[in-house]
Amino acid sequence: MYEPAQLRTFLAVAQTLSFTQAAHRLGLRQSTVSQHVRKLEDAAGRRLFARDTHAVELTEDGEAMLGFARTILEANERAASFFAGTRLRGRLRFGASEDFVLTRMPEVLEGFRRDHPEVDLELTVELSGTLHEWLAAGRLDLVLAKRRPEDRQGRLVWRDRLVWVGGERLRLDPQRPVPLVVFPPPAVTRARALEALEGQGRQWRIACTSGSLNGLIAATRAGLGVMAHTLGMIPPGLVRIPARAGLPELGEVDFALLHAQRAGAARGPAEALAEAILAGGDRLQLP
Repeated sequence: MYEPAQLRTFLAVAQTLSFTQAAHRLGLRQSTVSQHVRKLEDAAGRRLFARDTHAVELTEDGEAMLGFARTILEANERAASFFAGTRLRGRLRFGASEDFVLTRMPEVLEGFRRDHPEVDLELTVELSGTLHEWLAAGRLDLVLAKRRPEDRQGRLVWRDRLVWVGGERLRLDPQRPVPLVVFPPPAVTRARALEALEGQGRQWRIACTSGSLNGLIAATRAGLGVMAHTLGMIPPGLVRIPARAGLPELGEVDFALLHAQRAGAARGPAEALAEAILAGGDRLQLP
């Protein structure tokens, strides 16, 4: 038997690749997180993580455990809800950043709708910066969006690297300004790309601006320029720009869940959807 508490801890570590971040997300001591993982590994008879003083990575058995952990926890939540006899109701205004357009987010939302049919879910897809503004203004109840790693607001879902991507046949001329394919302000990736290039002293130009991720992908596939994108979510048809191109490092970016300050009647539905996203966070990255 696998303990739900240990499985939740395992998912948190797998998604953040950090025992410290997992402890922060779950409100546990880091020693408790380590204990949960050790007990789960003992129960499975396999190592789930390869870890040293600098990095944490899933083993092959850990990758397999991801699917089992999600299934067990989802079944456990459905059973608890059924026998508790309580049903969530009300309106939930949920905002998700453009990054999730091509991921398996619909599966997470479908599962939430199945488990909570009396919640009226209203989905808004926008830029991360815009979602943060709307949340602060009280126009949204829950947001899943990018944040800078130094920003501690919200609950970390996972951390990823930002990298430069382009079309497979794109060749950059080091003597000419870097052609950029970007979201409009206040996009996090746009700001990071411009800061990095200016910090390097590299000239740049805007080749394409679009508020749609599909529009940016189409422009990048067509060879108009390069774009900053998360490593774990690179769309088909695009490739990472090699280091020999000389583009600056873009650092890391967090994907986090943020609740409205005054959620009111939406607090219960918002918390339920947040738990569903945290449980299935690894499904929100492209394979």
